Amino acid sequence: MTETSDATLPRRSLRDRITRVWAGRWSGSAFAGILGLGMATGQAPVSWPWLALPALAVALLLISADPDPRRATWRGWWLGTGYFAGALFWIVEPFLIDAARHGFMAPFALAFLSGGLALLWSLAFALAARAGSPARRAAWAVLLLTLIEMSREWLMTGFPWALLGYIWTDSPQLQLASLLGPHALTFVTLIAAALPAMLGLRRGVVAGLLVALVPGLWGMVRLAQPVLPAADAPIVRLIQPNVAQSLKWDSELMSVFFERQLDMTAAAPPPGQPVPDLVVWPETAVAYRMTPGEGAMAAVTRAAGGTPVALGLLRWWGDDALNSLAVIDGQGQFDTIYDKHHLVPFGEYLPFQSLADRLGITAMTGISGFARGPGPQLIDMGGRLGTALPLICYEAIFPHDLRDAPGRADWILQVTNDAWFGRISGPWQHLAQARVRAVEQGLPFLRAANTGVSAVIDAHGNVLSRLELNQQGLLDAPLPPALPPTVFVRWGNWPLLALCAIWLLGCVVAGRRGARRYANDR
Repeated sequence: MTETSDATLPRRSLRDRITRVWAGRWSGSAFAGILGLGMATGQAPVSWPWLALPALAVALLLISADPDPRRATWRGWWLGTGYFAGALFWIVEPFLIDAARHGFMAPFALAFLSGGLALLWSLAFALAARAGSPARRAAWAVLLLTLIEMSREWLMTGFPWALLGYIWTDSPQLQLASLLGPHALTFVTLIAAALPAMLGLRRGVVAGLLVALVPGLWGMVRLAQPVLPAADAPIVRLIQPNVAQSLKWDSELMSVFFERQLDMTAAAPPPGQPVPDLVVWPETAVAYRMTPGEGAMAAVTRAAGGTPVALGLLRWWGDDALNSLAVIDGQGQFDTIYDKHHLVPFGEYLPFQSLADRLGITAMTGISGFARGPGPQLIDMGGRLGTALPLICYEAIFPHDLRDAPGRADWILQVTNDAWFGRISGPWQHLAQARVRAVEQGLPFLRAANTGVSAVIDAHGNVLSRLELNQQGLLDAPLPPALPPTVFVRWGNWPLLALCAIWLLGCVVAGRRGARRYANDR
């Protein structure tokens, strides 16, 4: 009779229970969805990589061990649905601002977005399931999920929100983005999570921890070299009026909100602090027509007292609206105007616009047919402020939009209205992505947000100062310095694609060796 250590019994019992739950049609699907929700805790504002990474590891271990491709596909879909539903549940918020018109679409928006994005994951698991052994299936899942997550930056105009690699935003591992970009964070995350399935549980957990921690050690070395503002750095004032989206376009309140921003613009700096070199208002901060020397523009010029003001406004070009960022110089003239070019589907334009017009459907902004600007551009702010790369709201989530700029900026300026994103996770996730862009580019990132979070971010992605969510106020802060162009700025995603090609080669070689062993065994 063979004795069995009591210490091993609970472990085997737990493993058996998990296996039975996973094998059940509905219990397995529910478990996959719960694991996806666990993975979503890695995204801001929770930011728990210590929970998100094990949840992903368990999911990859179970799915890759399943020999049934149909079940792997289905479980992969539920995993993705749970993840995207947990990470993107803020997507219902824009539909609830005008609930009478759009509220009925809120649950459908969350269901279709999370379920639709999960289809991409199910495709990855469906293909990986045909790779043979569990180890090879896990290896193929790493590659395919990395490429699919990359594709979200471009697919159907792009939506690279809640990338898997963003679980490291509050960790030193984030600095890897300066070398290989944000998708490398996803690649490393998937490798670390897949190693228990590839190498066995005990060895794989140790190896996975090493893979996850090594970039963090390099990040700690990089962060040990601070990029603090110089003593004579220019001062930028960020204005956060905190206007509720449901009231923003109320004709009786527009003047109140406008005066609020004028008062903050004219406010004296704190004792002993210099006058700002630039004042920044958020996206669509002005509801009036801006004509030099007249009305609203004259009021802004007087309030600024000779200081340039960058502000968001709506402009009209024929029948089309433009979401713009204008810089008004100290003499009250338009210095530069930048028009947003990466528009928000369903928010700023409707796919199949002509059909929507016939059905009487409008975008959530109430304006159907925002026009796209010509593309990324740089703004010469003059003097000590140097050159800024302007971004309006949603444009900050696209790494390639920043790399497509016609030259190297000294800093990044974002104006945004995150009142659309609610009060829980959306604004914090938007801020987290701004931090990633700062690391990728090696540039300071300043953002003025209507309801928050307005912030000054250094080139390492550290938030140096900020105004809290749903707080009215202003923030005077020195402009942090820029770093030299990063490896990612110079080479983009090509080094990562080279690593993916090497991984692909390894998958192919391992598959052929496995096929030969199978043939010899027969």
